[in-house]
Amino acid sequence: MTARSLIVMKFGGTSVARPKNWEIIARLARKRLADGERVLIVHSALSGISNLLEALPGLALAGEGEAAAAAIRQRHLDFAQEAGLDGAAILAPWFTRLDALTAGMALVGEASARVRAETMALGELMASALGLALLKKLGVAAEGLDARDVLTGTNTHDETRSWLDNAVSEERDDTLIARLAPHDVILTQGFIASRAGGGTVLLGRGGSDTSAAYFAARAGAARVEIWTDVPGLFSADPRLTDGARMLTALSYEEAQEIATMGGKVLHPRSVGPARRAGIPMLVKDTFRPDLPGTRITGEPGDDAPRLKAVSVKTGVRLVVMEGSGMWRQAGFLADIFAAFKHCGISVDQVSTSETNVTVSLDPDPGLDAARLDMLRAALAPLCRVRIEEGKAAVSMVGYGIRRILHQLAPAFEAFQQKPVHLVSQAANDLNFTVVVDEADGAALAKSLHESLIGQMPEDRVFGPSWAEISAPAGKAAGAARPAPWWETRREDLLAQAPDAGGRYVYDLTTVEARARAVAGLQSVDAAWFAMKANPHADVLRTVESSGIGFECVSMGEVARVRETLPDLPAARILFTPNFAPRSEYEAALALGTHLTIDGLHPLREWPDLFAGKDIILRVNPDRPRGHHEHVRTAGPKAKFGIPLEQLGHAAELAKAAGANVKGLHAHAGSGITEAGHWREIGRILGEAASSIGGVSIINVGGGLGVPDSPDAPILDLAEVDRELAGVKRALDGVELWMEPGRYLVAEAGVLLARVTQVKMSFGTRFIGISTGMNSLIRPALYGARHEIVNLTRLGEAPAGLASIVGPICESADLLGADRLMPETREGDVILIAEAGAYGAVMSSRYNLRDPADEAVL
Repeated sequence: MTARSLIVMKFGGTSVARPKNWEIIARLARKRLADGERVLIVHSALSGISNLLEALPGLALAGEGEAAAAAIRQRHLDFAQEAGLDGAAILAPWFTRLDALTAGMALVGEASARVRAETMALGELMASALGLALLKKLGVAAEGLDARDVLTGTNTHDETRSWLDNAVSEERDDTLIARLAPHDVILTQGFIASRAGGGTVLLGRGGSDTSAAYFAARAGAARVEIWTDVPGLFSADPRLTDGARMLTALSYEEAQEIATMGGKVLHPRSVGPARRAGIPMLVKDTFRPDLPGTRITGEPGDDAPRLKAVSVKTGVRLVVMEGSGMWRQAGFLADIFAAFKHCGISVDQVSTSETNVTVSLDPDPGLDAARLDMLRAALAPLCRVRIEEGKAAVSMVGYGIRRILHQLAPAFEAFQQKPVHLVSQAANDLNFTVVVDEADGAALAKSLHESLIGQMPEDRVFGPSWAEISAPAGKAAGAARPAPWWETRREDLLAQAPDAGGRYVYDLTTVEARARAVAGLQSVDAAWFAMKANPHADVLRTVESSGIGFECVSMGEVARVRETLPDLPAARILFTPNFAPRSEYEAALALGTHLTIDGLHPLREWPDLFAGKDIILRVNPDRPRGHHEHVRTAGPKAKFGIPLEQLGHAAELAKAAGANVKGLHAHAGSGITEAGHWREIGRILGEAASSIGGVSIINVGGGLGVPDSPDAPILDLAEVDRELAGVKRALDGVELWMEPGRYLVAEAGVLLARVTQVKMSFGTRFIGISTGMNSLIRPALYGARHEIVNLTRLGEAPAGLASIVGPICESADLLGADRLMPETREGDVILIAEAGAYGAVMSSRYNLRDPADEAVL
């Protein structure tokens, strides 16, 4: 008779959090038994319990331990009640231990690493007691096993790391094999092991994956399965982008690299034991077990040079070491790394030059302030040391990364406005990593993923996207947000859809709501609509009714405002030209509009124009913002504004011309959703104003962000108001101005067009529509994203990804790539949302095709 194979199945905190989830675990175990396999179940603590236990020592020392322990007990009692178990009886020994540890920490006023390890281990032990009882109730004859009886930590040093982040031998264990052999189903804990000489140690946060791999290697398992709440490893974190693609087949090395560089599905240390033992790994979704998951073996799904993932790892530290003594100093690096070894600190990325060595350190629970101080002291005799916190490592992972760097070049534009602190290309040719500020990490990773991976066809490596997997039947992913106006007025819009070409339709009620919201900001003394966003006459009238003025960048725009609103006072027009001819400045001054000057040339060459005139100077604050270089209007490559270091000279030229500098203005870019941005601009302008004196107006610009997808961040206008209130208090008597454009009109407009053709090409579905970049150039010009739906079939189940393209003879005529769309047919009406700004006003007759016309509702 052939011995039955052992399968190790690891279930994470979410997978074991509720009794109904254990019913799934029981079904999966029975299926393995039916397949002729034995099962070793390795599990985590109930979801959230490890965090509560980790916080318990601090609360106990603060005198709040009893309440915290009571909350932990109650969570487990609630589980037991829902499962129909006698929780108080089952958990009595562990509750006693929890209370004793809590009281002991409070009594002695100390929480050593050993005590913290004992405390955190209770999460797995209590979950195990409940899980074993529940499996038996569900008819699964499971045998319990205390992991500490068979796993022993190899680090015996009496230090923090040995208690909280230990390791276990991977060697085959015949004693363990014999112990497991008589049983069909065994239940044990992840995360914990014993210490030689007594005590409990932890295997690091996320260590249950590693426990499963240790058990598999030591017991000679046929396979280790990691069951979690996502259906596998992805090409990016699905929380970062719903275009993240499932990776169906990876090599050990690739999986290790993705996990190490920030992937959160699999613990980095879990791959090594499986790889060295040659045991396949399978990452699966507990709640969607029919999905194929990710298979990890010695053979990759594709070994051609290819990018497979973009990941971001936060909480990274940089250790910057500088000194002239490094140059041509034999053995200097050996001395440096000996100091790291002496302090027990592992180095990740390394960058060297003649006078600088910079290394990155991964987030590490054992890397506390004391250990960092020890490192500083060890390095001090060798060099100057600076430790920088708050960094993120963004990595591009794939085989043969060196051979495809030329393919990555177009995406490197994403680095242009991000400070890069370290660049590293892995010796194993599997990753290319940059370290940036933590605040920039997620946006950078998302941009790189969309540029490099998002449009890959499905094959042996790339499976469906997160959007396709997670979309509920009957509607597109993300459709649960509050219904936009175009959804509620669907029938009206279908009636407006043109038979040929395209049509912009504007909802004036939305324009009015946005304008009134901006006009109602308590901290803003005057708001000006940047009318270049949408100069439609009905839009201008609606904006004017809210009391907002108009910011114009050409005399053509000034003429449009005066023609549409003949009674509008010149004082409600703000003229902000850029590289305009002298004649436009003359005309604006003659009309009596406010005037902004954004360079030295007018003041230096035409001083006679400005004698006795009030002017505003536009400053370049070197704070570029926005998702694309073409929407960034500040920084060294922007053509706008006067650099701060030249402001004093500009003020001298203005004074010499007899002009009065009444205000300063700055605009950094578009699509900004962080409310603190305008506080920062106000602070910069306030400091600049104090240096030249006499300034009574600070214009913090616009750029208020509009969400471009259902899950995109939404700007909190009330928070902007609160941030600006602080600026206003600090400026004391100075007026605050703002000039939003897109915010007022983008969401109010949609572009309608009909489907002309549908085509499949090399695995990509193309949906062609009756207008394209001649009507909406933002995607081609800015890489802008707009939500796109099939209005005819709104609410129908998605049939897969598609690229929406127009009829213009250009490769850039792509309105949206990889969008989840239903089955689509010729004649269907496609709606492109957030199209009320920079749409019709930027259209053209390229290819001699008429651009979309305009209508209002």
